[in-house]
Amino acid sequence: MKISIITITYNSEKTLDDTIKSVLSQTYNDIEYIIVDGKSKDTTIDIVKSYGDKISKVVTEKDNGIYDAMNKGLRLATGDVVGILNSDDVYFDEHVIEKVMHKFQKENVDSVYGDLYYVKPENVNEVVRYWKSSEFIKGSFAKGWHPPHPSFFVKREAYEKHGFFDLNMKVSADFELMLRFLEKFQISTVYLPKVIVRMRTGGESNSSIGNIIRGNRSILKAFEKNQIKINKLLYPFYRFVPKIIQMIKKGK
Repeated sequence: MKISIITITYNSEKTLDDTIKSVLSQTYNDIEYIIVDGKSKDTTIDIVKSYGDKISKVVTEKDNGIYDAMNKGLRLATGDVVGILNSDDVYFDEHVIEKVMHKFQKENVDSVYGDLYYVKPENVNEVVRYWKSSEFIKGSFAKGWHPPHPSFFVKREAYEKHGFFDLNMKVSADFELMLRFLEKFQISTVYLPKVIVRMRTGGESNSSIGNIIRGNRSILKAFEKNQIKINKLLYPFYRFVPKIIQMIKKGK
């Protein structure tokens, strides 16, 4: 089975080299690596070009935001499975993709997800928060659960059947896609109890109170769009408490 890994970039010169190296160092040998750049103004493209044909496909053009760029990557992907790695994140180690693909082959499922470390921007080995996931149970999203999106790998045919990222969701389109795939269309999935990604803190979704509020509103909109009922009063509590626990436990 071939896997396509998509990285979206825009002015990512400070972290992109780490991201690329973490993909190219994987022990799994059938990887299509796609980079979609939003016309960066720094040295991002120079970094990409320095890797030559080790990067399978490169697009550099203006886009309508990160989810539009992700959709471009999905249209270019030819792998049986697709994963998305942000340009400031890295895989936990060189065996991640091998373990993920083994799970796909062994379990014959539509999707696989795992755990995630939030790490310091200047030191990816310093854990700030440990997002330890669990087995998916239908109805879990309404209780504040969802997989870490960077650890969510999906068969390409599921995207083709159930759609790409919804650009009407200005933020949290990744949440909406996972909600749609797992809860609404009930694609098959399996949990891989391993840390998949080290994710630097300080991203767009959690960089300010305003962004957090907009994100929560967008998440409520995602439930409405997919006609999934939730308790709007308790839902923020369901989401907030696990995050506090994760920050306390960190890498435990």
